[in-house]
Amino acid sequence: MYDYYLGGKDNFESDRIAAREVIAANPEVRIMARANRDFLVRAVRFIAEQGVRQFIDLGTGIPTSPNVHEVATAAHPDARVVYVDHDPIVMAHNRALLETRAGVLTVQADLRRPANILNHPGVQRLIDFSEPYALLLMSVLHFVSDADDPPGIIARFRDRMAPGGYLALSTVTSEGLTPAEIERIEATYTRAGVSPTGRTRERIAELFAGFELVEPGIVPVQSWRADGPQTRSRLLAGVARKENPS
Repeated sequence: MYDYYLGGKDNFESDRIAAREVIAANPEVRIMARANRDFLVRAVRFIAEQGVRQFIDLGTGIPTSPNVHEVATAAHPDARVVYVDHDPIVMAHNRALLETRAGVLTVQADLRRPANILNHPGVQRLIDFSEPYALLLMSVLHFVSDADDPPGIIARFRDRMAPGGYLALSTVTSEGLTPAEIERIEATYTRAGVSPTGRTRERIAELFAGFELVEPGIVPVQSWRADGPQTRSRLLAGVARKENPS
């Protein structure tokens, strides 16, 4: 569905049918998908400029250019990227398109099981956990329920992150929506087989526990370090750094 929102060709009729339903209920979803991809590029470029050469991208989806490794290697030719997704179709695309590149690994795993990712033999070979790495969660956490403890999931990755590592994420907010709008959007996604969870700004801030947010903090996804006026959005984003323990 995300690929369809971005105008890609790697999607199926069932994806297109479900995506059209979501667009009918939430017409700005295509604009938000593009804004989210643009945020990914800006965030990865910023993090790479801070000297980080390792990235773990959770819930990566079907490859869409520019992708993490393209942005990261523009700054550091030796950058290393792990792409993680639980969908076998996504993995088939990723392996065909990405794994021929040096320093790139695709892993089929559920982000709700951090140990399976962190202890994966390929991840252990590619990522040097004694050095900083960046954890990316782009437009995926609203598909992780509160019962699955998103702050706890992130904490598991944070605990294996050296000081100077980064967290970058974007996720749907429930702020500014009426109960009827929330119900309509959730019903549309449920029919597509997923259950989204929108969160308030305060709940999103909890996801950054143990990190120091960089400017401009948690903002609409299209406004993070971008030119142009600040705008409202149903997708909030932020980037934060893990500091040395005091």
